[in-house]
Amino acid sequence: MIEAINLKSGMVFEKDNKLIKVLETNHHKPGKGNTVMQMKLQDIRSNSIVQTTMRPTEKVELAIVDKKQAQYLYKQGDIFFFMDLDTYDQYEVSEEQIVNEIKYLIPELKVQLNFCKEELIGIELPTTVNLRVTETSPNIKGAAAGSGGKPATMETGLVVSVPDFIQEGDVLVINTSNASYKQRA
Repeated sequence: MIEAINLKSGMVFEKDNKLIKVLETNHHKPGKGNTVMQMKLQDIRSNSIVQTTMRPTEKVELAIVDKKQAQYLYKQGDIFFFMDLDTYDQYEVSEEQIVNEIKYLIPELKVQLNFCKEELIGIELPTTVNLRVTETSPNIKGAAAGSGGKPATMETGLVVSVPDFIQEGDVLVINTSNASYKQRA
């Protein structure tokens, strides 16, 4: 059991026979009254997202999540295929389960598969991925890294704000937690 005040983004707990993933937490102290935890939670099985509040002392049962190293192989229809790097077993993950991670998936990307009681509940991406720019506005002569930036479409369809000197064909390091440009690869 863990108190709500100790829940962090990415943690998974069980409540009312549901697996709930914490997306965001915020400690909120209103002018009058007690402190509450404002949370954005996702039901892993139904993919529904809800905003809720909990008392900081409210206890929940943390789920035991097993992690396996895997590699993204390919997509067929709305099913994504991953291979366990230890056993070479293949796992199918539906598009609904990884809707937020899809824009970072490129063949051979190493990820972690998350399991709870033998049930595949999602994937974890590395902190950064290297993606190729497929579309952006032309290079602006004399552009500096500190200027405003421009949108660039990556090979997976992800749109990222990049510095003005970035061109089509460049490979960039992209932060997977907030879809931001870090540097050229």
